[in-house]
Amino acid sequence: MALRIDPERNEVLALKRVTDWRGKRILEIGCGDGRLTRGLARLGARVQAIDPDVALIRAARRRMPPSFSPRVTYRVGRAGRLDYAARSFSVVLFSWAL
Repeated sequence: MALRIDPERNEVLALKRVTDWRGKRILEIGCGDGRLTRGLARLGARVQAIDPDVALIRAARRRMPPSFSPRVTYRVGRAGRLDYAARSFSVVLFSWAL
């Protein structure tokens, strides 16, 4: 049985109500296969998405629609070692990750 997380897209709908994501620069920590990343890109955000799992980053890249490539960057990375300057992002998300 395949696991389907948030098939109704309630998570993205809730985020949509929080702010206007268009053009905002987002760091998503623990992006996994990019499910939430793609939702943020659909809302118009520019997303830098990291995850420590190389296989999940590969899967995220494969699942990313080509139209999102100007707005989404995936890379292997860890929450404890962020290589970004202070105030580089409008929002930092860390969800569904332990």
